[in-house]
Amino acid sequence: MKLLTVEHLVQKFALKVLAGDEQLQKAITQPRSHRPGLEFVGHFDFFPTERVQILGSKEITYLHKLSLDERQFRIGNIVKYHPPCFIVTAGEEGLTYLTQYCLEEGIPLLCTNTPQPTSEFITKLDAYMVKALAPETAIHGVCINVYGMGILIRGKSGVGKSETAHTLIGRGHRLVADDIVVLKKLSPTTILGTHDEKTKEFLSLRSIGLLNVVRLYGRKAFQDETRIALDIELTKWQKDTLNNELEQESKFTEYMGVKIPHIEIQLQPGRDVAGLIEAAANNWLLKQQGYSAAEEFIKRLESEF
Repeated sequence: MKLLTVEHLVQKFALKVLAGDEQLQKAITQPRSHRPGLEFVGHFDFFPTERVQILGSKEITYLHKLSLDERQFRIGNIVKYHPPCFIVTAGEEGLTYLTQYCLEEGIPLLCTNTPQPTSEFITKLDAYMVKALAPETAIHGVCINVYGMGILIRGKSGVGKSETAHTLIGRGHRLVADDIVVLKKLSPTTILGTHDEKTKEFLSLRSIGLLNVVRLYGRKAFQDETRIALDIELTKWQKDTLNNELEQESKFTEYMGVKIPHIEIQLQPGRDVAGLIEAAANNWLLKQQGYSAAEEFIKRLESEF
């Protein structure tokens, strides 16, 4: 898990720091934010104190309407739990009382540059924190987006992973990562593939060298990340190991507890590997829509009898 701090949020969302400049290195460990509505009226049984606290127009309007003593009491009840920070999305006007409490308790108080719809800001903030705090691992291979779906291409060194990726880029698909692929677990069913920054936009081809696919083929040849849908392994051709069954039994590769459909493609001179990967991607998409070519073929055979 990578370290995420309050300062990262300040930089990412261009937030103003109203209090707690010296506390911007406070760690954020929870990927979801929280709006303290029930807490302001005294219900703390399920208060997620480790989450970033968001104060929108509803919360700020409520505080403004309270008497001075009541307002101090309500705010004091929350700040004593020392959440990582408060972010106000309703503008900074009239926040003197809140600024004072955050200064006294050493809690960063942040504010968006301009008032924003709170729900929209929370959506963007949570999406960023989920990715930043997601468990991750790195594997050797290539990640490419084919027809809008992420595909991992794996295999032993020199088997032709990068060359296959180059052919797919020439057919209009997009490189995500070459050599080192960073996988992030966003949910129990979702793996995100991305690069490690150092290899961003680069593709390494034997006998040719390092290529910058964006400089060569334009921005459309690259994208930062993609959801992984297929794991394809390129292996050397082995005589008498392939069969012609109507439909192969489903196999999976597991990454951080998430199962990804796995396909093995054996290499032989003359095989259009890039074309096979495109076919595998399209076939997977059809299966997600409930269609199976093998089932339809069997039904046609049965109708003959």
